Amino acid sequence: MSGRPELDGGLVVATHGRHVIVEDAEGRRVLAHPRGKKSEIVVGDRVLWQTTGDGGVVEKIEPRRNLLFRQDEWRSKSFAANLDQLLVLVAAAPPYSESQLTRALVAAGAAGVPAFVGLNKIDLPEADAARVRLAPYRAMGVEVVEFALKARPDEARARLAPRLAGRITLVLGPSGMGKSTLINLLVPQAAAQVGEISSALNAGKHTTTSTNLYWLDAGRTGALIDSPGFQEFGLRQIEPTQLASLMPDLAGALGHCRFYNCTHRHEPGCGVRDAVERGAISATRHRIYGELFDELSTKRW
Repeated sequence: MSGRPELDGGLVVATHGRHVIVEDAEGRRVLAHPRGKKSEIVVGDRVLWQTTGDGGVVEKIEPRRNLLFRQDEWRSKSFAANLDQLLVLVAAAPPYSESQLTRALVAAGAAGVPAFVGLNKIDLPEADAARVRLAPYRAMGVEVVEFALKARPDEARARLAPRLAGRITLVLGPSGMGKSTLINLLVPQAAAQVGEISSALNAGKHTTTSTNLYWLDAGRTGALIDSPGFQEFGLRQIEPTQLASLMPDLAGALGHCRFYNCTHRHEPGCGVRDAVERGAISATRHRIYGELFDELSTKRW
């Protein structure tokens, strides 16, 4: 019989550097660190761990359902694991980057994570222009939920709550889109949780560099995961020839090209380019595809 202690199951609810916070079956949270030097643990991971004198040690990451990450030329950065869905938060103002929105949706598609878009600040005059920019995404089947988190919080809560209930949702969005407002509206105790996590991690002012999971209900069935903001969203994990199939509007035109290895950029008899000319695919989306294709085609070291 082995003398090794029996391991407990737990959920990683926060990460900061090499430290993580593990939540046990009863909801107790323990500061832990991974066994070994390198940590690949992310929020949402189910882990096997054991208590130690000063907290806990994670011994093993259980198999993941999915993992959403971004990868640039030099490194990968994981957001979270075992997600039910991704909420990409944009706003009527300041203007959002369509390239970043596309990148997030492509990464979600590659990871097998369903995604939808939240359009915030619809009380502003710029809302109609933002809706026009989102029209191609609606047309290809991406759900867009509209709200005004600050101006009409009760209405926003009513629209979002059913879409988030019972699901583990990662929220992505650049600064200025209202991510903190959304989390504070739906999780009133979020600020207190951040304080507790900051204290446990001894992170002080740097808690914004951590990723945190917030439960939406007492039964711990639905949660929001808040990840730090980022400037770039690399997609180096995706082959250039795979890209079109991960963009639903382009994917619908595949199979109608003269050449089997068509890049949908300049070849004659291209079904995708024909669809662009007919207006079935927006010129902006095709331009973004071209920029991403070029980026993914550059030499990888």
